[in-house]
Amino acid sequence: MRRWRPLLRLLCSPLTERNFPDIGDPSEVSFSGSPPEGAHVSDTGRPSRRAVLAATAGLTAALTAPTATARAAAPGTPPDDRRLRALISRMTLEEKVGQLFVMRVYGHSATAPDQADIDANLKELGVRTAAELIAMYRVGGIIYFTWAHNTRDPQQIAELSDGIQKASLDQARGLPVLVATDQEHGAVCRVGKPATLFPGAMALGAGGSRSDARTLGRISGAELRAMGINQDYSPDADVNVNPANPIIGVRSFGADPEAVGELVAAEVKGYQQSRVAATAKHFPGHGDTATDSHTGFPVITHSRDLWEKLDAVPFRAAIAAGIDSIMTAHIQFPALDDSGDPATLSHPVLTGILRGELGYDGVVITDSLGMAGVRTKYGDDRVPVLALKAGVDQLLNPPSIDVAWHAVLKAVQDGELTESRLDESILRILRLKSRLGLFEAPYASRAGVERTVGTKAHLATADRIAERTTTLLVNDDRTLPFTPRTARRILVVGADPDSPTGTTGPPTGVLAAALTELGFTATALSTGTSPSAAAVARAVTAAQDADAVVVATYDVTAGSSQRTLVERLLATGRPVAALAVRNPYDVAQLPAVKACLTSYGWTDVEVRAAARVLAGRVAPRGKLPVPVPRADDPAQVLYPIGHGLTY
Repeated sequence: MRRWRPLLRLLCSPLTERNFPDIGDPSEVSFSGSPPEGAHVSDTGRPSRRAVLAATAGLTAALTAPTATARAAAPGTPPDDRRLRALISRMTLEEKVGQLFVMRVYGHSATAPDQADIDANLKELGVRTAAELIAMYRVGGIIYFTWAHNTRDPQQIAELSDGIQKASLDQARGLPVLVATDQEHGAVCRVGKPATLFPGAMALGAGGSRSDARTLGRISGAELRAMGINQDYSPDADVNVNPANPIIGVRSFGADPEAVGELVAAEVKGYQQSRVAATAKHFPGHGDTATDSHTGFPVITHSRDLWEKLDAVPFRAAIAAGIDSIMTAHIQFPALDDSGDPATLSHPVLTGILRGELGYDGVVITDSLGMAGVRTKYGDDRVPVLALKAGVDQLLNPPSIDVAWHAVLKAVQDGELTESRLDESILRILRLKSRLGLFEAPYASRAGVERTVGTKAHLATADRIAERTTTLLVNDDRTLPFTPRTARRILVVGADPDSPTGTTGPPTGVLAAALTELGFTATALSTGTSPSAAAVARAVTAAQDADAVVVATYDVTAGSSQRTLVERLLATGRPVAALAVRNPYDVAQLPAVKACLTSYGWTDVEVRAAARVLAGRVAPRGKLPVPVPRADDPAQVLYPIGHGLTY
């Protein structure tokens, strides 16, 4: 290779693959406070603005040399393609290959991670640090994960981001980096408190407010940008029409394609307002699957006509809103491509439909290349090459960067891919970096973090939005609201899934604390998602000393012991209210319950809002964004889209 072949030889080592969490894994959690005692944050020498300008002076000058057009343009106008193409023409082939990759890396620091993270990086990536990864492969993007120890607290995240940018800009012909994460809110977040956390997409769908969706994008984007994160893999543009969908569900705004499209477009506009690249996912639509593409290869059986009327609608809306990037789905969609290839590797889907028919010329990024859905048919050396041939621009998180990077390089050297094909994708990527202002302002600042992340105003806005999403599905005999006068002692029991966003948790504890703050004497008793007979018995005994019971449910099925718990609690004669803390479909499995609400999520902001509704402090305003089918006959609708009671 060219000038840094010796560095590659020095740093390359065999990699061992493992199964790791991928994009959209709702089991992930984020930081829940300050770094552990004794932890160190190393990148404290954040470059000053003067140093930033000096380090990037040559590049900025090359991109922004004045012309008549540039002088007349407004401040921040992106450089024209002619200058970006000139920049590409000076890049080596190896540098071009690197720009196409977005990679994970372990550690809280770009240069001095903990030893355990150094060991993990050596094992999986063949490098010690993020800085070495950038020097070795010249990657154009980095993705943050909680499990990779990238997101301890806001200042640390900003310092990591700055260390990554400095490592890249210090290289010959160095470019700013797209620093990305999955901050969907609700079930999937990588940055937790003290950052502001909003209700998830289906909750926003229940609120039905485009203004709220735009506000979420604006505030979330401002906080991410303050921490040096400039690309967010959100919003989810899937239309969730399958109640059994194991991976999308409440991550979708709902089942009405037009409503989903409006909220997607609104959230995109909010992120754009804060100069963070939004990403609509998962094209061509992941809303009607019964298989998780992390672990299998889903097949969508929609006709082409149904796709046009259902799945395509939100993506068209996102494109009309100027979406910055679109993420592909590792799904088979025979009506769009009958080859058996996943959409991520499909030229008919990505180039024929997305670029040709829908007219999209922005960045196309794969979902994680470590997921089973894209690895079923081809080996890890073929997947990145086929993705580029299909029309992809960014290759996200392959299992082995060494295998994938060298496979793309070899494909160009052998003539399977042309260098001009790489140039097309790099131009799109550089346009995005320019549009985000990364050539002029790639770094974060400590003051910006303190001024922006988790402010009282932002947190209060999230609470107000959450209050508009809680949905009351059943309220027979005016069971709700509870009041301290008639039901002072409340027992809170039920499921306690791990908090998905590093919030306080667990849900029963958060709910009991919120009710206590509202004047009740509330006690929490966790019984789990599969309560044992002993746990049910303990809950029934505890209910004898309560005036009312709130039971949190989580994905109740026909055979779930959660049903037994609710039935036994009802038999005590105490007023019982069920709160579905994930899917609204739970209500169909609880026919005897006289009061049932759904929060569409179990983060603090959603649970606290539900507490205020239970206590009558605010009236329930949410409306179902999905239909709830009958449990005994799923072809029949129990509660339609738009159903929702109030006080």
